[in-house]
Amino acid sequence: MKPINLKGKLTLFDSHWDPKVIADYNDNEIMVVKFQGEYPFHLHETTDDFFLVLEGEMVMDIEGQPSQPVKAGELFVVPKGVTHRPRAENECKVLLIEPKGEPNSGDPATAAPKPRI
Repeated sequence: MKPINLKGKLTLFDSHWDPKVIADYNDNEIMVVKFQGEYPFHLHETTDDFFLVLEGEMVMDIEGQPSQPVKAGELFVVPKGVTHRPRAENECKVLLIEPKGEPNSGDPATAAPKPRI
């Protein structure tokens, strides 16, 4: 057991939309990721989707609702079954929490791998 330095982990990669697992919490994976541009609209049928903005600002588009800006220090939870799309005009650094094995796109066929760093 030791502290995990989030800024340090975020310096280990430059790619966007490429989550990296940094810890396990019960049956969940804690990940860091960098956003820039738009992720496709998708949904998670069986789990909520958790986003904590560490640096920068993202926008959460929810199908049929106004877009929601999410700034550094703020979190956003998308309820299961809700179609959504995160996007960021400039690079944004985010902490994610998802159940182990949950595909980031909601679909195993289109999901990014989640390597551990």
